[in-house]
Amino acid sequence: MGKKGLIPIAFLLLLLFPFFLPRFYVYLSSLILIHGLLATSLNFVLGFGGMYQFHHCVFYGVGGYTTALLLTKTSLSPFLAFLAAPFASAILSILMGVICVRLSKLYFGMLQISLGSLVWAIVYRWYSFTGGDDGIHGIPIPHLLASTNSAYYFTLVITALSMFAMYRMLVSPFGKTLQGIRDNPVRCEMIGVNVKLHQLLALIIAGFFAGVAGMLFVIVDTTVFPEMLFWTLSLEVLIMCLVGGWFTFFGPLLGAAILIILRTIISTYTVYWALVLGVIMTLIIFFLPNGILGYIEEKLKRG
Repeated sequence: MGKKGLIPIAFLLLLLFPFFLPRFYVYLSSLILIHGLLATSLNFVLGFGGMYQFHHCVFYGVGGYTTALLLTKTSLSPFLAFLAAPFASAILSILMGVICVRLSKLYFGMLQISLGSLVWAIVYRWYSFTGGDDGIHGIPIPHLLASTNSAYYFTLVITALSMFAMYRMLVSPFGKTLQGIRDNPVRCEMIGVNVKLHQLLALIIAGFFAGVAGMLFVIVDTTVFPEMLFWTLSLEVLIMCLVGGWFTFFGPLLGAAILIILRTIISTYTVYWALVLGVIMTLIIFFLPNGILGYIEEKLKRG
């Protein structure tokens, strides 16, 4: 059975999770899906676009805060608040992308960290609007999505649709051109490809789906906090891409599952999760530079 045949089977298994898993593990599965979507949106520009997006979680946080603020401070329909989140993240991605896309590689990443940290600082200090370092808690969620199981199913469907949309984009002429720019931007520019425009569009798409992930987190956790926009979470999501396989489509989702499950298990025994994460990252870099799924795909091709 090919990879495409395994996808519907995996989706059916995910649909059955709430029937035989305790409530906590259903919640944990929702977090894996959300972080898998977030990591995949990062990999859209990192692994497939070759852009060093080091502060991707700022778009995740903006999506979450947009939903939270509209739900707590306005009388708009909750579903309008859900729709507004990815568009707010996409707008921020346009603003940051127009500035950052002028640079390349490490300089691109460092400038993005600076701009993202500025957004984080505003959220962290604006107590009267964002709640400051306390965040926003007890966000009212529509009754239809208020239970753990309903939030999980909503997250599963939206994540699946978002992943499918990103996959279709990557196999389209736009996606193939983006990968060509990753491999050789100079040659692409010489044959008439507008490199900066393609990179900017990729950044907007990645920011949009990061905003979707932020919106889903609000539904599942009913809270937002400034750490959602902090650079350390961006680093953790970057590690998810590297662990799973940053040149594969489903690698980031696998990496998210591995890291979240390991963090949940290890955190019950020690507070030094960051130390364990550093060891994992070191082993991956030395022994599996293309990530776990990348290693598996390489072995299958040789076999």
